[in-house]
Amino acid sequence: MEYTYEALTKDGRRERATIKAASLSVAGHMLKEQGLIPVEIKEKDEKNVFDLLRKFSTISLDEKLGFVENLQIMYKAGISLPKALQILTKQTKNLRFKSILSDVCGQVQSGKYLSDALAMHSGVFSNIFLSMVKVGEMSGSLEKSLEYLTIQLKREADLKSKTKGAMIYPSVIVGAMLIIGVAMSIFVLPKLTSVFKDFSTELPFATRVIVKFADFMSGHAVVVIGGLIAVIAGVVSFLRTSLGEKLFDFGLLHTLVIGDIVRKINLARFSRILSSLLKSSINMVQALEVTSESLGNVAYKEITAEAAEQVKVGKNLTDTLSQSPNLFPVLVVQMLQVGEESGTVEDMLNQLAEHYEDDVDNTLRNLSSIIEPLLLLVIGGVVGVLAMALIMPIYNISQNIK
Repeated sequence: MEYTYEALTKDGRRERATIKAASLSVAGHMLKEQGLIPVEIKEKDEKNVFDLLRKFSTISLDEKLGFVENLQIMYKAGISLPKALQILTKQTKNLRFKSILSDVCGQVQSGKYLSDALAMHSGVFSNIFLSMVKVGEMSGSLEKSLEYLTIQLKREADLKSKTKGAMIYPSVIVGAMLIIGVAMSIFVLPKLTSVFKDFSTELPFATRVIVKFADFMSGHAVVVIGGLIAVIAGVVSFLRTSLGEKLFDFGLLHTLVIGDIVRKINLARFSRILSSLLKSSINMVQALEVTSESLGNVAYKEITAEAAEQVKVGKNLTDTLSQSPNLFPVLVVQMLQVGEESGTVEDMLNQLAEHYEDDVDNTLRNLSSIIEPLLLLVIGGVVGVLAMALIMPIYNISQNIK
């Protein structure tokens, strides 16, 4: 990478130029080796399309998983950490991730801990990622921590993939229904309903509603489409606020079918993450705090954070969890209670994680067969109402003619 710098020479002059280095920290060390005192170093302005792609490209969970898995294998094989990071940087195809790994590699080469170097990019590496690496370095068991982290990320990637896969079908159907519905309301229905305006007989109530609706949609098409876009944008913006997120998560938990799936997914993540952290020798309080930040649902985040505070003052984990039977069923509380009494909390969490992951897997596999009849009923109901509203006037006219 290329950096622009301003530095002081030995005789006090200011020097401005560019330098190529693996990272910002490496550039600073190179300048000091040249006898210069860096005043300011910054990345050179990016103007070509590849630099823009690198800046705005996303880094997937699979790419992070591949990085950790390969790093663990190389470290286990006896390859030094800086060398392993160099190799992984060269192998990475994602431009943004390559830039980040290059910076991490440079900082490790300059003497920083891997966890500190990764923490400089906390927007990419999660708290659980950073915590497990840090504990591994502090305890001298980085290889083991990377192994646990690999298992955790694999499970997370698998769960995320299955959840997305299960939601693709209903999302496509609902999206298609909305688009087709709006298009028909604007372009097709007005042509059909215009025929009924010339009838001298009084139209049925359903038909009058459809005619009024079609007239409004055709006469205000731009407003309707603009309004829909504005509503969607407004809802998305609201859901990004803390209140919006809390209301949305509350709604999900109390939605038929979906609520049960959300509980199982969060219980699986809670059990798997907490188990992995405890295996990495992280204490219970810190493990609960990191787990809280890693959960997707606000309700589960809050109860886990509260559990961390209670454990901090000497209470058992199950004392807090048992107060929310809607979030943590009796099965979870009882198994953790046995684990606390026998000193096998990690094993119990591992069993719970496997149980709920299998449960989620089975539920998601059957989700399409649950949603498909509901969607067919909705589509059938809409088509039925339209058919009745459009056919009834024709039938009435034919009866009058007879």
